Amino acid sequence: MGRYFEGVGRRKTSVARARLSASKGKEIEMTVNGKPYKDYFSTVELRQIAENAFHKSNLAGHYKVSAHVNGGGINSQAEALRHGIARALLETDPELRKILKVEGYLKRDPRAKERRKFGLKKARKAPQWAKR
Repeated sequence: MGRYFEGVGRRKTSVARARLSASKGKEIEMTVNGKPYKDYFSTVELRQIAENAFHKSNLAGHYKVSAHVNGGGINSQAEALRHGIARALLETDPELRKILKVEGYLKRDPRAKERRKFGLKKARKAPQWAKR
C-alpha cells in the first residue's frame, strides 16, 4: 500500500482508525469498514461530518482514506472518524494544527451517557416519593 498516516478518533463508545494515503483524484475517496463511505453513512449530514476535516484544511482530493469504525451509533462513528482523520492530517502537516484546533476537530468530545446508580431508576431519576 505504500506510505500512510494513521489517526485514531473517539467519540462516546465509538472508535475509528483512519489511514490516509496519497491520492491524485479531485473527489474524496473514503472506505469505511470495506464499504464506500457514501453507502456506510446514509445521510448527507453524516457524510459532511466525516468530510469536514478535509474541507476545512483544503485537502479534499489529496488523500485516500481507509477507515475501520466500531462501537456506538452511526452519528458517533461519523464524529469519531472526523477526529481520526484530523489527527492523521496533523501527522502529514503540523501547520494544519491551527485550523483544525479552532474548529474543535482535534479534541475528543468527552460527553457520554452517565452510569445508572443503585436505588435510582436511571442515572438521576429517583422513584416516586410518597409521604404516607
